[in-house]
Amino acid sequence: MKTRRDESIHLRSRRVPPGRSAPTIAVTPARARWEFISFTVRTLAKGDTWKSKTARQEMCVVLLSGACRVEWTTRDGGAGRGTLGPRAGVFDAYPHALYVPRGSKVILTATAPTEIAECRAPSTVDRAAALVGPGDCGFEIRGGGNATRQIIDILPPRFPADRLMICEVLTPAGNWSSYPPHKHDTDRPPTEADLEEIYYFRFRHPQGYGFHRVYTADGRRDQTMLVRGGDLVIVREGYHPFVTAYGHDAYYLNVLAGTRRSMAASDDPQYAEFRHSWPARDPRLPLIPHPGGDAA
Repeated sequence: MKTRRDESIHLRSRRVPPGRSAPTIAVTPARARWEFISFTVRTLAKGDTWKSKTARQEMCVVLLSGACRVEWTTRDGGAGRGTLGPRAGVFDAYPHALYVPRGSKVILTATAPTEIAECRAPSTVDRAAALVGPGDCGFEIRGGGNATRQIIDILPPRFPADRLMICEVLTPAGNWSSYPPHKHDTDRPPTEADLEEIYYFRFRHPQGYGFHRVYTADGRRDQTMLVRGGDLVIVREGYHPFVTAYGHDAYYLNVLAGTRRSMAASDDPQYAEFRHSWPARDPRLPLIPHPGGDAA
C-alpha cells in the first residue's frame, strides 16, 4: 500500500545563507506522529548565542562541525561550563556532545561557524549533566565485506540518560549499513525493544547519495528513498537498511528513544543468516580512528 502524503517519513534540510543562524531541519513528535523524539539541526554564525530550556525533556547537543562554549544549570542547582569542539566535520573527527537532564538551562556561544544537532525526549527522572568528549565515545567495526561500517556511540544504552540513545555511523562508499535489515517496533525483551529512530544523513562529497528502504513484513509500508546530505528519515516501524553509492562515503546520526534503554532489534528472517557468516571486514575502516586507538 502506498504511503499517503501526510505519512511522509523523508524530510529535506533547507539552506541557510553563510553568516546566518537558523534551524535547517526540525522534527517534533507531532510532525513525526510518534511519542518521544524531537530533533533539530541548527547553524550558528560565529559569535552568535543559542539559549534553550529543557523543561520536561532531556537533551543532548551533538556538535556536527565548528566550535562553541557551553554553560548549563540544572533544576537541582548544579551548574557547569565547557567547550564543544573544534570539529572540522563529521568525516574529520570524533564527536563532542553535551547531555543535560530535564529542567535545565543551556547557553551555547559559537566561537566559529557551527552546526549542532539538538536531540530531545520526554523525561521523568533527574540525571546528571555531562560533557561527552571524543575519547568518551565508542568504537566498533560492525559487519563484513561490503556491509562493514563504523559505529561511534555517543549516548549508548549504558549511558545514564533517561530515554535518549545516540550514535554516529560511518559507511564507506558502496557499502550497506543497518544490515541485515532489522526492526525495533515491538516490545519483546530481551530480543527486541520498541524504539523510535531518526536517521540524519551527510555525505563526504556534495554530490553523494544513497538509498534507504523502510518496509514492514506484511507489506503495509515499503518505501525506498533517495537520500542526500542533510536529508532525514523517520523510522516509526519496520525494517530499514541503507546503502551508499559507489564513490561516496556516508554518515548518519541515529537518535533513538522508546520504552527501554536497549537497542535490541530483530533481523528480517530472510536475511538474518548473513549476520553469522560475514566475510573479512572492509580494510578501509575505520574512516576516523578513535582518539584512544582502535582498541578503545
